[in-house]
Amino acid sequence: MREAAVLSEVDSRGVLQLSLNRPAVNNAYNGEMIEQLAAALEVHADDSAVRLVVIQGRGRHFQAGADLQWLDQVRQADAAENLRVSRQTAMALVGLNQYPKPTLALVQGGCFGGGIGLIACCDIVVAETTARFAISEARWGLIASIILPQLNAAMGLRQVRRYALSCEPFDARRALEMGLVHELCDPGRLAASAAGIMEYLLQSAPEAITQTKYHALRVAGLETGADDLEGLIESHASKRRSTESMEGLASFREKRDPNWYRNG
Repeated sequence: MREAAVLSEVDSRGVLQLSLNRPAVNNAYNGEMIEQLAAALEVHADDSAVRLVVIQGRGRHFQAGADLQWLDQVRQADAAENLRVSRQTAMALVGLNQYPKPTLALVQGGCFGGGIGLIACCDIVVAETTARFAISEARWGLIASIILPQLNAAMGLRQVRRYALSCEPFDARRALEMGLVHELCDPGRLAASAAGIMEYLLQSAPEAITQTKYHALRVAGLETGADDLEGLIESHASKRRSTESMEGLASFREKRDPNWYRNG
């Protein structure tokens, strides 16, 4: 029997451990992972026994963005199916961003594309010093529209304008400087480094945390309105079906440069 794409476990302290579980493809997300992540969060949203959510990736990498083979299959479906997939992804991230309990992401290895969107939705991020990051959607003819609000909040617009356009990779120290990551640790020390942060979170009053998080987002103007969100979803879905995205995904599959790149 195939393992779930997201493993879920609540420990005796009330810590909900969510493990991205597609290590063979570097935890690249597909529809199954999105659905299971959203479901695991939703089932515990009002559970008073759960105090804290920790998200981590099994294997060498935290999360390598979207599974591009899956995306290529979605791209070939009709407009309605593409809208459904984009809406499902967007709503999962909005749900994580506005989750009523504190969220902590532990990052090792690669964190690319949608993986950066995921950690930008978390309250606290701890990464190994060897972690690598990239907002890579435009490299493949896609658009990161549904994670742009969270990226702007986590990194600042000026940095997003560089890294979402160039798609260039950056290291953990740069991620720390920009505010995407809160704390760095040596490889293999994620759990130990996060332990103290988790203790502080568990000592804080649950309802006070929920209200603080809600009001912090509200007064900062970081709650995306329904109309704005729908526009981001539509752009995300339509770009996936474009000729440019078809070429970008083909270049990935065929391990070649896309036709818009000229070297010399």
